[in-house]
Amino acid sequence: MRSLTLHLKVLIAVLVTLGLAITAYQIFVLGIPMTEDETDDLWNIDAKVEFVASTKDPVKIQMFVPPLTRDFVSLNESFISNNYGVNVNRVDGNRKVTWSARRASGNQTLYYRLVLTKRYSSEKPKVKGPTFRDSMAIEGPEKIAAEALLAPIRQHSADVETFVSETIKRVNNLSDDNVKLLLAGDPSTPHKAAIVDLLLSIAHVPLEKVHTIRLVADQPQTPELWLRSFNGSQWLYFNPDTGEQGLPSDRLLWWTGDENLISVEGGKKALVTFTLNNSEMNAIRLAKLTDENTDADFLEYSLYSLPLQTQQTFMIMVMIPIGVLVILILRNLIGLQTLGTFTPVLIALAFRETQLGFGIALFTVITALGLTLRSYLEHLKLQMLPRLSVVLTFVVVLIAAISLFSHKLGLERGLSVALFPMVILTMTIERLSITWEERGASHAMKVAIGTLFAASLAHLLMTVPDLVYFVFTFPAILLIMVGFMLAMGRYRGYRLTELLRFRAFLKADS
Repeated sequence: MRSLTLHLKVLIAVLVTLGLAITAYQIFVLGIPMTEDETDDLWNIDAKVEFVASTKDPVKIQMFVPPLTRDFVSLNESFISNNYGVNVNRVDGNRKVTWSARRASGNQTLYYRLVLTKRYSSEKPKVKGPTFRDSMAIEGPEKIAAEALLAPIRQHSADVETFVSETIKRVNNLSDDNVKLLLAGDPSTPHKAAIVDLLLSIAHVPLEKVHTIRLVADQPQTPELWLRSFNGSQWLYFNPDTGEQGLPSDRLLWWTGDENLISVEGGKKALVTFTLNNSEMNAIRLAKLTDENTDADFLEYSLYSLPLQTQQTFMIMVMIPIGVLVILILRNLIGLQTLGTFTPVLIALAFRETQLGFGIALFTVITALGLTLRSYLEHLKLQMLPRLSVVLTFVVVLIAAISLFSHKLGLERGLSVALFPMVILTMTIERLSITWEERGASHAMKVAIGTLFAASLAHLLMTVPDLVYFVFTFPAILLIMVGFMLAMGRYRGYRLTELLRFRAFLKADS
């Protein structure tokens, strides 16, 4: 007996330790969120390319696509076309897709689709960039105007960041005669950016033009121009209209350089339309898809690797042990009397469809009518199997009748009564009637109320969203529960309800 007790203790310790270790590994090593409330933004970006193809020449469409840096994580990238070859290449730090076809005519439509998120991006690597550049050629009055603008800029700047910012502010001062001369009547943002580039080249400060997309849903999008310069350790981004430093977090870098977004050979009237859509994904699924530190083999065998429909089934199944644990505590520690161990859990599962209040009412009505029929059948002296068959058929008819009348009355919730397990109701009616006969109506009512109370409490716990998420995400917690159940198997102490039964002895001793 002593060795058996030691064996049980070791088994409980192993199960609890294993459950805690696996759960801690998922939380602290894999970084899986502990709550379902944590969600992350997903951006769906569609670039629609429209053009008119020539009937004689081969068609070749080239368009810049995002470089997929570590600032964002791509979940899906697709190139949608009909009878076009697709090729993606890297050119001068950019990515460019090429659609090609030998023959095409008329209006053509191509799509580029990207799904990305900023969640779980790894740390940015060290970047490299130019720290010096040659001056652009400039002569005549333009050179004098440029030198006149650069003189105060040098005085009011201390480093690359302040130099570039001051230059942009000076160029945007349209009342300055030197600026007017250089702009030559064209105050557009691209032209002002070209003048900034010219001034910085004279000062040998490197500069790149950056084209971005603003991550804003349901708004027309056109690429937005930004400027950037390398200060020796990192790229500094500047607004070409204000000189403000720092690229906003809702900007996606699409391409860099002076080239246009799209070029067409063998076609004309090319137009690119951007459509953005924002959605959210559960953090656990997003972690599985994007976290570079995630152990793919471990997640491959988790419940999240199952098909979605199967996952929904298992979300219910993994909560059954929670209901069983509730019944175990109610019976072994509190002393609540129920119709068996698993009947309340099965009733609790039925409450998932009918909701608690409506389910209790339906259960009470069906059980009461079933007990009435069972009492009548008892007078007919039928054997158990025919009697159960009649009760089961009566339950089916009663469920159908309740569903029909509920529908006619507009109570659609009543239709869910059909999901009540008919066999469970039949056996519940049978067992309650036997209890009624053997131990009286009072005890039968006590057991019925206890069963409904246990089922209701189990249902409430089994449907807590945070608990469902936690158990489904960290199923190793069930090992800890098994360890607790094993420990409960050796409990021989008093139940709480027995304090009421033996209170007379307590009064006698006092």
